[in-house]
Amino acid sequence: MVNGISGTAAKASAKLTLGPVLFNWEPDTWRDFYARVADEADVDTVCVGEVVCAKRSPFRAPLMAEVIERLTGAGKEVVVSTLALIMNRREMDEVRAASADAGLLIEANDIATAALLTGQPHVLGPLINLYNEDTLRYLADRGAVRACLPVELKASAIGALAKFQALELEILAFGRLPLAISARCYHARARGLTKDACQFVCADDPDGMTVETLDGEPFLAVNGLQTLSHSYASLASELAELRNMGVNRFRLSPHSADMVAVARVFRDVLDGQASAGKADARLSRLVDGAPFSNGYYHGTVGAHRIMADERLDLENPA
Repeated sequence: MVNGISGTAAKASAKLTLGPVLFNWEPDTWRDFYARVADEADVDTVCVGEVVCAKRSPFRAPLMAEVIERLTGAGKEVVVSTLALIMNRREMDEVRAASADAGLLIEANDIATAALLTGQPHVLGPLINLYNEDTLRYLADRGAVRACLPVELKASAIGALAKFQALELEILAFGRLPLAISARCYHARARGLTKDACQFVCADDPDGMTVETLDGEPFLAVNGLQTLSHSYASLASELAELRNMGVNRFRLSPHSADMVAVARVFRDVLDGQASAGKADARLSRLVDGAPFSNGYYHGTVGAHRIMADERLDLENPA
């Protein structure tokens, strides 16, 4: 046993989800990424689909059937993720078309999509505001079977929601945190372009474009219409506590890092084959030393990284 997780029990119940690719990768890169995930990644569920910008969808649409077939053939559960911000009839029609495929679970990232999916099993993404038991009960009654909770929830709030057993809870455990979505394209504006004539410049930044303060300090990251954290969330050290709360599903958000290796790190911790300390060291190498954070979980500034010896001070302030 490592970090309080029994290897046998963890393998039987803990599950890893690979979230949707949020960035504008080249279509062939996107397809090949999922092919490798199908063949090599030790994950249970894989999300595919465009979440951030509808202008990207036509480039991936011709490859979707191939990607889904490859993943399902490898024994992965496939979830189709949908747009986080629906702004016109065409985009709503795109979501309707996705929801019409009853063979796969659909992930709603906009509350309008959740309403559209009423009566059929579906997943709720992390950009839907789920902060209390009544909201969970309301959406579970309308067909939600799983919810990836908002990234800003602290441990006590997650623990309270985990007691609600009507649907399965998931926590985003790795990757830049999705903080907001906007009708404006910050990526285009930063290059002196408009949203309608963006030239798809977001493709130049496969993990998002770093935003700095006036003092030159990295602050956030921009991905087209989306605002992300600059730091990468890592809850490898918190997996045991989350498991004890009753959370058994953990999401890894794809980046250009070796996501097969990232999934192996988290699987090793869940299986009791690696300590959280060793996991953090391995993850740091995989993301070339990019900063990690877990502040939201510990009820403090989200960008902060709270180490084990600091947690008692947070829990028992003077």
